[in-house]
This record gives sequence, C-alpha cells and structure tokens, in this order.
Amino acid sequence: MKNLEFLDRLDDITPTSILVAPQPVLSQVAHEVRPEDMTALREALPGMFSAMYKAPGIGLAAPQVGLSQRFVLVDVAREDEPRRPMVLINPEIIESTETLAVREEGCLSLPNQYAEVIRPESIRVRYRDLDGQAIEQDADGLLATCIQHEIDHLDGILFVDHLSSLKRNMIMRRLAKEQKRRR
Repeated sequence: MKNLEFLDRLDDITPTSILVAPQPVLSQVAHEVRPEDMTALREALPGMFSAMYKAPGIGLAAPQVGLSQRFVLVDVAREDEPRRPMVLINPEIIESTETLAVREEGCLSLPNQYAEVIRPESIRVRYRDLDGQAIEQDADGLLATCIQHEIDHLDGILFVDHLSSLKRNMIMRRLAKEQKRRR
C-alpha cells in the first residue's frame, strides 16, 4: 500500500466524475497500460479512489472515468473492516470454475440499477501491481464477482449485457428516465 498513501487523506481529494451509460468509452475495449502510461495512471488514482469510496462502490474501472486504459480499482472490504484497496493493471482471467454463482450486481455507471448476474464462482486473475510486479491471485465470492465485473468494463461490457435483451432494455430505459429527471 506504499503507493496508496493518499488514502489517508481521501476527504481532501476531489472525486473524479464517473460516466453514466450510455457513454461511448463504456462500450469500447480499453488499451493496455504501457510503462510510459504509469505516471498518468498514478495521478488518476487519488480521484478515482475518492469517487469509488464516496459513491459508495467496491470497484471502478478506468473507462468509467473516461480513461480507455486497462486498469481497475477494487476494495470489497465491508464498512466495519479496514480497507483492502487493490489496483489491477492489465488484468486477465486465466482460470475460472465451471461452478456458477448468481449475485445481484449494480454499477456506478448505471446508478440505482440492479440485476442478478450469473458468473463463475471462482477465478484466477493475472495482473501487474503499481510496482510492475506480475501477480496471480485466486478469488471467489464477492471478490471474484467484482473483478469479473470490472474486467468486463475493460472489454466494453456492462453488467446489463449479461441479461436478456428485455431486462437490459428495461434497465436502460429506467436509467435514461432517471437521468433526464436529474437534469
């Protein structure tokens, strides 16, 4: 966490604006993070973590803040637990179980919209951390769901894309209606 020392002063950090669907960047495949991108990535993290925690959310992908890059933030710690922030750079799922789990999902880019999504119960993910170290990690339960959801964002996929077209259209119409009311 040495690279995330700003987390102690999140109250002083302006949250980055989170894009709401349908924004074009949310349906595009994000570009791989290259070594020369790391400075800009590090500069984006304080505002992104501030936005994620204030939303409140448990994950945020770079495309959700308008950055077409392959990195995500995740923290599935409960409110009464210490934070467990993770930054996954160029993450990829390298294994997943055949056993599936159903979990209700929401998304900061589809505020107040929820639906049950079926995903593999457990995964193995490979990514780079902020020091450039390659890491492989097993995840199950909420963490597995969150990582899969965030990696989907990097591929231009929203959780509603896993639903029937009828359910997806209902949610997108409801979202558009709510957004119109807020203006």
